[in-house]
Amino acid sequence: MNQTAQVSTQLRWISACYFFFFAILGVMVPYLGVFFENRGFNPQEIGFLLAILMATRIVAPNIWAMVADKTGMRAQLVKWGAAAAAVSYLTFFYNGSFTYLAISLTIYTFFWNAILAQLEVITLETLGENTSRYGAIRSFGSLGYLVFVVGVGFAISAWGTEILPYVGMALFIGLLLSALPLPSDKVVTKKRAETPKLVLDKALFWFLLSATLLQMSAGPFYGFFVLYLKQSGYSEAVAGIYVAFGVLAEILMFMLAPRLLGRYGVNRLLIVSLGFTAIRWLLMAFFVESYLLLGVSQLLHAFTFGLVHAASIQFVHRHFDISHRSKGQALYASLSFGVGGALGTWLCGMIWGDGSGASLAWVAASVCALIAMLAIFFIPKPNAEKSRA
Repeated sequence: MNQTAQVSTQLRWISACYFFFFAILGVMVPYLGVFFENRGFNPQEIGFLLAILMATRIVAPNIWAMVADKTGMRAQLVKWGAAAAAVSYLTFFYNGSFTYLAISLTIYTFFWNAILAQLEVITLETLGENTSRYGAIRSFGSLGYLVFVVGVGFAISAWGTEILPYVGMALFIGLLLSALPLPSDKVVTKKRAETPKLVLDKALFWFLLSATLLQMSAGPFYGFFVLYLKQSGYSEAVAGIYVAFGVLAEILMFMLAPRLLGRYGVNRLLIVSLGFTAIRWLLMAFFVESYLLLGVSQLLHAFTFGLVHAASIQFVHRHFDISHRSKGQALYASLSFGVGGALGTWLCGMIWGDGSGASLAWVAASVCALIAMLAIFFIPKPNAEKSRA
């Protein structure tokens, strides 16, 4: 098999990994809140449990990134993480106490959350100079999310929330089977004495602060969106369709992102996207009962996640030397999705209360997104120019 065919085959398996990884996210993020509610937990407990899902992103990616950058064994770590996550997920089938579920979530999400940063590095290094194809590869993840967020919504309506562990187990097995064919060749990195020091400069500081605030703002969406729609009179199936509508917009944005990044650059697109995100959360706060405006808010997911993520991955990839790329992607994942996601979900649970604080939670989210937008203005222009796609 020639090199072009090998790369093509590897990209197909990488696409499958993205599909199953984000399909799992499509099961967990929108519906775990409903799952925990049906098991008798209150909003504060639900917020804490969902925060664990985000919090393991703080530790896991960084630990695995240090090993990956030192050994070059990125594909092997993806395989080991998928296997360990699948095995430890079996604990989720038992209907245990709050403490039991907290421990279960901590264990299997530790392994699951360690995978994505390595997968991002493998993808970009496989693409080489063709990084503009990243959006097309990554869109398979969005497709997996789309398919299962709709399918599970209807499945819950038909069979109840206890269907979730079975669907999740099937997806973890699919992720493992997709990761196994990835080549186990070690990435050649520089020796310790030759490795340049990891520098966290001003541009990176403001970028990571913005990314963290953005994910804080997404706390109500990731943790309570389906519960919020149920509270407003929608069914789980309808809620799943609205989530899917947002993911469809995200997929289309991934296709457009390379052209937009090439024309406008990272900073400008981040500012626009974060501004739209602030508007999106205000629509959720005050117009949730409008089918049309709820649809508009979900359409803006193209900016909240699609364009922001495509720009951010390019920024991180170009900002770090090859010997630090796993650390760079892990740093981005752990601070934004980890610290930001955990704080946002936990604080949302505190504000939400019995549901009477729902609108306030969305307004607070909008303020976070606005501050995230302002942080982008402090990124020095020379560094911003270097990070253009």
